[in-house]
Amino acid sequence: MSRDHMPSAERSADSAEAPFLELLARGASADAYERPVLLARAEGLPDGHVAALEQAKLLALSVRAEIEGRRRREAELSALFETAHDLAGLRDLDAVLRAIVQRARLLLGTDIAYLSLNDAARGDTYMRVTEGSVAARFQQLRLGMGEGLGGLVAQTARPYVTDDYFKDERFRHTLTIDAGVQDEGLVAILGVPLMIGPQVIGVLFAADRRARVFEREQIALLGSFAALAAAAIDSANALTETRSALDRLGRANEIIRDRSAVIERASDVHDRLAELVLRGGGVQDVAAAVSEVLGGTVEFTEPGGTPPTAVEAARSAGHAVRHGEDWVVAVAAGGELLGALVLRGHPGLDPVDQRTLERAAMVTSLLLLARRSASEAEQRVRGELLDDLLDARDRDPGLLRERAARLHADLDGPHVVLAARFDTVPDDAGRQAGARRRLWSAASHLAATRHGLAATRDGGTVLLLPLGPGDTATSLARRTANELGTAVQEAVTVGASAPVDRLAAHPEAVAAAYTEGRRCLEALHLLGRAGDGAAAEDFGFLGLLLAGDRDISGFVGRTIGGVVAYDERRGTDLLRTLDAYFASGMSPARTKDALHVHVNTVAQRLERVGRLLGDDWQSPSRILEIQLALRLHRLSSEGPH
Repeated sequence: MSRDHMPSAERSADSAEAPFLELLARGASADAYERPVLLARAEGLPDGHVAALEQAKLLALSVRAEIEGRRRREAELSALFETAHDLAGLRDLDAVLRAIVQRARLLLGTDIAYLSLNDAARGDTYMRVTEGSVAARFQQLRLGMGEGLGGLVAQTARPYVTDDYFKDERFRHTLTIDAGVQDEGLVAILGVPLMIGPQVIGVLFAADRRARVFEREQIALLGSFAALAAAAIDSANALTETRSALDRLGRANEIIRDRSAVIERASDVHDRLAELVLRGGGVQDVAAAVSEVLGGTVEFTEPGGTPPTAVEAARSAGHAVRHGEDWVVAVAAGGELLGALVLRGHPGLDPVDQRTLERAAMVTSLLLLARRSASEAEQRVRGELLDDLLDARDRDPGLLRERAARLHADLDGPHVVLAARFDTVPDDAGRQAGARRRLWSAASHLAATRHGLAATRDGGTVLLLPLGPGDTATSLARRTANELGTAVQEAVTVGASAPVDRLAAHPEAVAAAYTEGRRCLEALHLLGRAGDGAAAEDFGFLGLLLAGDRDISGFVGRTIGGVVAYDERRGTDLLRTLDAYFASGMSPARTKDALHVHVNTVAQRLERVGRLLGDDWQSPSRILEIQLALRLHRLSSEGPH
């Protein structure tokens, strides 16, 4: 359709938009958008045309605002990228911080921007960089911690803004700060924290000499610059420390190069030890490396493995000592003796080689402490997970499985909960605590090697161990009691629960199983079976009282299951014969009258029972269990009427 044939309303709208498109194209100021409307009114154009111009003006201003916003965000991102680039090529910290402050001032359009840093040595904060400042006193301000707006930012680690500094009572004013701010003529101030991790190291400010409201986007932008400034400071500090370390290393290498071949050998062992540490070597690797360098045999011995007089002499002297044909150096940390390094059959040892042996002892102690720390950390994590299972605090199966997987444990497989405790506990509180620590350490090691969990509870230790192929709760309890007792050199008694599985989906089962394990543990103590391990199934009918789930069918099956199965297969009456036999006071003659059979038939049936239940089936303890099992079987067979 040609323009001449377009409806008048469309031509009016089209002509109304034209001047505003031109204004948008040349980037005119917001005031210029009023001119087309004013001209139309002055020329007396129709109201419809003026209304169309008004509508086109509003639309054009909206487009202009969107374009300006995009330009502003583009400029902000560009400045952030440039600052990040400066940080990546960090050479001069002051230059990077100045660039950050300059760009922050430019993008926020403030009169001044500045950055202060905390001085931990003097306990105050000071101006590091200012941009746009004209007052010398302001540029040299040193403030006490917690003073002024910057103190509030540092205390809360959050941005703070004031549109009128002198009227704001949220922070503590001081004469020094107020005088400096007044010299500079500041009114509106925005401050955001500079943070390295959780620590506030300073504050980045933007301020105006007139009242102003800072928008949320401006606060976020200044926060981004503050993060870059903190990263620059952190990188510079790390670079300084690295350079210092390199300088020290360089000086040490110069000294080594100036010494003899003996010192070169010491440098070689130092490099070897460092390599061992970096690749995760162990104590025996250190001993082997030092043996090769010193041309002898170096052994690490546990505490007590070397004559205590020699170890104590080396520990007191703080260096290696000669002991006969050997050299001994204590491996200790923080006053704790961890063992000793012994150089065998090498009586002649020059001072540098002696120092090499001592350095090896120090590296050994660090490796032992690192191994202990890693072990203790893993033990804590295992203990926390088992505590959560025992208390049923965490009921999210997915999260429980994820936490267990990190520890190489599988909560969906069959497990046994074991309660372990010393049979006798020392009266002395210190020795008691030491004994419990040893038990906890041994249990944690056992749990880690078995892909289980361990925690301390109720004065003892509780373990959650997987049930392996061919294992029973009883065999696992006895093996655990034996291994823990061997590790701590004392009798450890262990009570076990019946097997439980799908613990991620049913964490409450762990607490019930632990209660059952503790009952078995108490029963072992009462029976005088110290250092033994057992499960509820080992106590016969008493196991029904100990078991948390009252496994009646399991008890019946273990006690008279053979007789029940025989009757079912052969159609015999052995169970009824046993009932009559016990009801008749164990008299075959009265039994045959009750059953209306010949006495020889009774004898044959009882002989068959003996072969199925074992020769001791008529012992007092077995009789009680068999009678109880018969009663329970009869009740379960009768069912509800």
